[in-house]
Amino acid sequence: MPFTIIRDDITKMTVDAIVNAANTALQQGGGVCGAIFSAAGARELQTECDALAPIATGEAVITSGFKLPAKFIIHAAGPVYKDGKRGEETLLRSCYVNSLKLAAAKGCESIAFPLISSGIYGYPKEEALRVAAAAIQEFLQENDMDVYLAVFDRAAFAVSEKLLGAVQSYIDENYVDERYDPCRPRGLLEVERKALDDYAAPARRGLDDVVERLDEPFSTTLLRLIDAKGRTDVEVYKRANIDRKLFSKIRKGKDYTPSKKTAVALAIALELSLGETEDLLKRAGHALSHSVKFDVIVEYFISNSKHDVFEINEVLFHYDQPLLGA
Repeated sequence: MPFTIIRDDITKMTVDAIVNAANTALQQGGGVCGAIFSAAGARELQTECDALAPIATGEAVITSGFKLPAKFIIHAAGPVYKDGKRGEETLLRSCYVNSLKLAAAKGCESIAFPLISSGIYGYPKEEALRVAAAAIQEFLQENDMDVYLAVFDRAAFAVSEKLLGAVQSYIDENYVDERYDPCRPRGLLEVERKALDDYAAPARRGLDDVVERLDEPFSTTLLRLIDAKGRTDVEVYKRANIDRKLFSKIRKGKDYTPSKKTAVALAIALELSLGETEDLLKRAGHALSHSVKFDVIVEYFISNSKHDVFEINEVLFHYDQPLLGA
């Protein structure tokens, strides 16, 4: 998956490069910076950093990863947040852009970022996330790389309270807990009745009728929709947050069946309606259900014509759900 939010210790991630939220003097600090120095080998890393220091805010330099699983450490000096009116956003964006460019120049295929400046530098987490996501998404439009945004836990990760409130209201109204409820009537839920009806329907129709209703494969439907929407393959798989190799498998493999999260991501990338999404999912053997929280969250965004996979993934991450994409 090209862009993934993940709960992990960045010092333990096996990627080509990790990014250190550095100070301009490239000295060992606290927080993420201190953890990276300690895990890499503070003396060796400091010696290499001293040869590169100082750097300006927004700039990035690269060193060896030393004892880390990562090959490289990219040190990016984030801005101290004052009031948002002193160029902080431009400087923070430069941290991500310059780090990604350095990684690409070194031939890196994967990179992990912390949420730069969101700790002791005081950058509001919601704004820091918005800047990070925008810079990463723009880079991925023109480049292929697996990019991770590593956070320790959901408490360190902020999503718009207004958006979360709207999503939570939708969940409250539509989510049906699939666990047994002793107060539940003995009758079947509507979704269960529909499933049984769908299962029994072929037996009620003649064989010729069944054959006539055989659906076209997922890949055929997908390619037809791409053409109908006037999109290019590259535009679609980039917007869906899946890599080129996986999309090629789907395109070339008539009988290839993608995972549910990949199929949903492609539907959102194409800005399909809820009905169109359900039809596309059906061709891959999947369906949306109100007894699955992931499905209800996805349904909220599609029903409200919100088709940004990365925004949806931020909310899915908050609810500890699988992310869209490969």
